[in-house]
Amino acid sequence: MTEKIQVGIAGYGNLGRGVESAIYQNNDMELVGVFTRRAPEDLTLLNADIPVYSIHNIEDFKEKIDVLILCGGSKNDLPEQGPALAKHFTTIDSFDTHADIPAYFEKVDAAAKPNHKTAIISVGWDPGMFSLNRLFGESILPEGTTYTFYGKGLSQGHSDAVRRVPGVKNAVQYTIPNEEAVNKVRSGELPELTTREEHTRECFVVLEEGADPKDVKEAIVTMPNYFTNHDTTVHFISEEELKRDHSTMPHGGFVIRSGKTGEDTNQVMEYTLKLDSNPGFTSSVLVTYARAAYRLQQQGDYGAKTVFDIAPGLLSPKSAATLRKEML
Repeated sequence: MTEKIQVGIAGYGNLGRGVESAIYQNNDMELVGVFTRRAPEDLTLLNADIPVYSIHNIEDFKEKIDVLILCGGSKNDLPEQGPALAKHFTTIDSFDTHADIPAYFEKVDAAAKPNHKTAIISVGWDPGMFSLNRLFGESILPEGTTYTFYGKGLSQGHSDAVRRVPGVKNAVQYTIPNEEAVNKVRSGELPELTTREEHTRECFVVLEEGADPKDVKEAIVTMPNYFTNHDTTVHFISEEELKRDHSTMPHGGFVIRSGKTGEDTNQVMEYTLKLDSNPGFTSSVLVTYARAAYRLQQQGDYGAKTVFDIAPGLLSPKSAATLRKEML
């Protein structure tokens, strides 16, 4: 039997728990351990037999881990952890601050390549699977327009922004595609859409005792960079309603490329995701690309990579011959 890929997890929040679960669905992988900044004894894993270690001791495992999956956040964790850990491990991460990806790539590449490590960055559904489908669309239909719609889904960043408004005790925010805009795109009309026309936003807010709902609503809908460019609805609900109806993290969306070929013929390509769990799906993509990272490392293909650089066959546990027979 082929030896299993030895995987480590750095960070154990929603994404780390999802990665642990996803590893157990892949028979060619084995979880070595979880590495955390918290007290290791305070963590309860899905499998109690898997050891938990302090992240400060992670370099002791350089010879025991084939791929390290980084599950920290893009704002504060990955900008430091990504380059630092890519010096010692083959890594995967889900860095998703789109504007900063080129600079982050360069830093990780500078750390990984001279140390003969492979590091695949920005793996997930966007960036990640949506990125691939934008590339497919623009390459196949060069005369056209690409549209990316998000939702209906719970936005963690926007929800956090609402929770920081004075008078808000707790809150969630959903991003919702504008159905009229989506239908225009699917029909091949190639509409020019404003930000307001693409999505609406819906907030469910639990107020602090004594807070004025009018003031809170005004602070939300006028928040720069988050809500001013969108039609936003604010609902005030109880803590019990929030826990009962809004405790999961669904998300998704679709990438549509609409264009023309030949003698002015309309063509529409669409890729859709409907996710009950945003971190659950992202973690499954991370684990899939961990297999590719391991294979590239074995081949001596070092340095930083993105999903654009990975051949699809490297993602599957099946052999190239089996893929040609079963899926081509």
